[in-house]
Amino acid sequence: MPALDLPRPAWMNEDHAILADAARRFFEDEFADKVDGWEKAGMVEREAWEKTGAAGLLCAAMPEEYGGAGGTFAHEAVITQALGEVGLDSFGIALHSAIVAPYILHFGTEEQKQRWLPRMASGELIGAIAMTEPGTGSDLQGVRTSAKKDGNGYIIDGQKTFITNGQHANIIIVVAKTDPSAGAKGVSLFVVETDEVEGFRRGRNLEKVGLKGNDTSELFFDGVRVPADSLLGTEEGRGFAQLMTELPQERLLVAVQAIAMIERALELTIAYTKDRKAFGQPVIDFQNTRFTLAEAKTEATIARVFVDHCIERLVAGTLDTVTASMAKYRVTDLQCKIVDDCLQLHGGYGYMDEYPISRMFRDARVQRIYAGTNEIMKVLIGRSL
Repeated sequence: MPALDLPRPAWMNEDHAILADAARRFFEDEFADKVDGWEKAGMVEREAWEKTGAAGLLCAAMPEEYGGAGGTFAHEAVITQALGEVGLDSFGIALHSAIVAPYILHFGTEEQKQRWLPRMASGELIGAIAMTEPGTGSDLQGVRTSAKKDGNGYIIDGQKTFITNGQHANIIIVVAKTDPSAGAKGVSLFVVETDEVEGFRRGRNLEKVGLKGNDTSELFFDGVRVPADSLLGTEEGRGFAQLMTELPQERLLVAVQAIAMIERALELTIAYTKDRKAFGQPVIDFQNTRFTLAEAKTEATIARVFVDHCIERLVAGTLDTVTASMAKYRVTDLQCKIVDDCLQLHGGYGYMDEYPISRMFRDARVQRIYAGTNEIMKVLIGRSL
């Protein structure tokens, strides 16, 4: 039984509902029993990407002429929700489909779209975006990676870190400075096919607190020569504006991931406390348990309604940066709180790896950090006052 008693949101039609059921069944049948193996390996096997592409669950929002399903962000939200419901939080397809691919769709030339998007939809190409550097996190104007013109192309030099899908990715959007003296107007985006260049190397698959099944890596660009048409679009200096345009969708995607985990945590904890007994009665019959879960259900319901509101606005093209920042900050804060409360209600078993709530506890924490820390979200919201 679902933890939240809500009707189908206004943005979800029958096609979305069918997709939700199909995606959930696919992820459950194909991958639910592989999560432990992914964690031990430190990554999802490449075959899983190809299977997901063959099932039509990669790049669902890309137009059909570019290999996608011709959907919208609503389709990506449905797929992301299904991932969370099954507990596949380490599978980096949401970033691939709903963050990396849209940059190419919205800012790439026709030739770039035709070259890259169909292979992303099939899973042949696995996407990543390389923003963060060892000394630069949320301050994207401060990146030091450079891209200097050289003949008919560019030479990229620099280092990136904390890059999701970093060990598998073979198409990477790289944030680089083409004019270090121009501030934000000196930032450009480059699409690098790693199999086609020399001087690119991957560093460590980083060990993390959570999301251990996702490959998160250092990347090094040592004199990487790329052709001129690796520049995303046709003009240098557009990178910062491109990033700012796409960040609201990225932040809403994180909120979608957060509410999906919240709902799963509640479902599992309600079931556990009904089954587990203490002092001769089910744990759920204690007032503290009921109050804790009642508060969590109430807050989760409010968050779900707000996330659905944001999805509707994004699909309509009216979601602004401030509202997306509100969703990212508030829902991920709530995610960490509710998962922590749910672990507490599991008692000692909640701290054991054999129970899913322990993995959720670890995996949730980074949500308040990436896609812009929640402190940065408050700064952005504060500017609207």
